[in-house]
Amino acid sequence: MRIKFILPALTEATSPFFRPVKYSLFPPLGLATLAAFCAPDDELTLVDEHVEKLRLDDDPELVVIQVYITNAYRAYEIADCYRARGCAVAMGGLHVTSLPDEAAQHADAVCLGPGEEVFPHLLADARAGRLQPRYVAQTRTLLGVPPIRRDLIRRALYLVPNSIVVTRGCPHHCDFCYKDAFFASGKGFYTQTVDAALAEIERLPGRHLYFLDDHLLGHQRFARELFVGMRGMRRLFQGASTVDAILRGDTIELAAKAGLRSIFIGFESLSTANLEGANKTQNLRHSYKRAIARLHELGIAINGSFVFGLDDDRDDVFDRTVDWAVTQGLTTATFHIATPYPGTAYFQRIEAQGRLLHRDWRRYDTRQAVFVPKHLSPAALERGYWRAYRDFYRWTNILQSASRGGSVAHRLRRFAYAAGWKRFEPLWDFLIRTRQLASMLPLLETILNRPEPTASSAPMVGAQEDL
Repeated sequence: MRIKFILPALTEATSPFFRPVKYSLFPPLGLATLAAFCAPDDELTLVDEHVEKLRLDDDPELVVIQVYITNAYRAYEIADCYRARGCAVAMGGLHVTSLPDEAAQHADAVCLGPGEEVFPHLLADARAGRLQPRYVAQTRTLLGVPPIRRDLIRRALYLVPNSIVVTRGCPHHCDFCYKDAFFASGKGFYTQTVDAALAEIERLPGRHLYFLDDHLLGHQRFARELFVGMRGMRRLFQGASTVDAILRGDTIELAAKAGLRSIFIGFESLSTANLEGANKTQNLRHSYKRAIARLHELGIAINGSFVFGLDDDRDDVFDRTVDWAVTQGLTTATFHIATPYPGTAYFQRIEAQGRLLHRDWRRYDTRQAVFVPKHLSPAALERGYWRAYRDFYRWTNILQSASRGGSVAHRLRRFAYAAGWKRFEPLWDFLIRTRQLASMLPLLETILNRPEPTASSAPMVGAQEDL
């Protein structure tokens, strides 16, 4: 059977004039996972439109398209093109799960929730010529999932080809989280077996890994066993966690010894009212400062994520957040405009209050205001968002942030990481165009590398402290 897997891109991601490096970071792991269920004699093609041109003049028997909110219209355009020529089209992903009736207008079959469970059934039905209009995941397990078809991925086109996911979902349920809606039906958080995760890591070449899990430390026993198993592999890796998991027990120390060098943390807001309003309970009653100090002691760089436009935010939120992030020594910061994604509790609340401005999904990219904030105008929210990025990544602030916490070597690595990431975008653009992006991976490994940490921090848990 001829099967084509497609990850459509935003228009700007394929622009001939500018290619932000974020579109060339990670390969489409979800589609490569589904491809693993195909038969050995199937003719498979995997195309990521972010990094390569998509041909629409071929004749696959089945087209599988992954859809998220900002590529939805492009996905529908591709799907309509193939269906007009008689090809069967199946669509899945976050947006399809949130708005299945919308997606169903452009597909022969839609998949709701994670694809590992439903795709084998869809594939069997496609071979028999009896595709069902809707497939809904319920069981939620990673047991028996075959090895990812990484041979279909063009590794040289990505800065971080060794991306990996060993869990699904998240144990927390933030009101604004797009993925919470994706895992709403059935189990919301589950893991591979540790042995399967370690086997997948063993298959990856080189040293650097990036765990794309929403919460790598979300299941403490699994995480601890994983990190113990990774000792001796000489890996350098990055991942994501929450404040409460970093302060719980000694799991973060085990991660550092296994090779964790950089971590993404969703701080989201410095306002307790915002955290409570968003059901961000994992950040409440925990000290941001203590979590940051613990990570600096272990030589782990921090990428802090912040959301602007929640109901307690006013004009001063942008400067306060940037000043705090710099003085706390965050290596990098990711800023977002609060975005009510369909299928989330946040969307339902904003829509019920009549504050939604439109449903142009292309603009739901966390860089544009798509609703009316409570204490800000949409224009002021967008201006503050761009100013926060500009101010945080000023040379003086990069230097000041890097000088806070940790050893001298740790501070130099953080400076190099932040400066290289945000201050050299024309260089990244050149490397992407000339297909030389993979040549930067050794430099990334050099920046992340360091001797194994010797700090023996005692587990730190305690009462609420000032942020």
